[in-house]
Amino acid sequence: MNPLRSDEYPAIFAPYIETVVGDVMGLLNEQLETFPEFLERIPPGKSEYAYAEGKWTIKEVVGHIIDTERIMAYRALCFARNDTKELPGFEEEVFVANARFNERSLASFSEEFSLVRRSNLLLFESFNDQELARKGLASERLVSVRAFLYIVAGHLNHHRNIIRERYLNEQ
Repeated sequence: MNPLRSDEYPAIFAPYIETVVGDVMGLLNEQLETFPEFLERIPPGKSEYAYAEGKWTIKEVVGHIIDTERIMAYRALCFARNDTKELPGFEEEVFVANARFNERSLASFSEEFSLVRRSNLLLFESFNDQELARKGLASERLVSVRAFLYIVAGHLNHHRNIIRERYLNEQ
């Protein structure tokens, strides 16, 4: 796969994309194994913990990761298929507030993540170089299909790091 160029994504996604080093498809496959393992290591009493007032719980963060992956994969699919309609943004706070994530087990999130990621990997692997280079407007920003792969991988990295540092006090 060709390397990602800065003109393929808006600056708002740079903090996620910058966490991706090397082969993005390799990282996406690696996360399929390591993220469920990470969730299994979260102590039972911590999953509904929020590190500050107004912050999401670990379960809410994990649900947000999965919701975001679905949305980014849908955007990648639309642009890869050359759909030229602008796609709307999404209000992550509204999604989390209406998802009832804290009623679920971390094990259910682990299973859901694995299924979503497996499905998305099959989709991403089906794209050729021409499809990966296509761009479209999402949230009023021009983004390439290839950039969505980096955004998905980097978004998970970003939030896993936050869980480690702010929720589990790991360094």
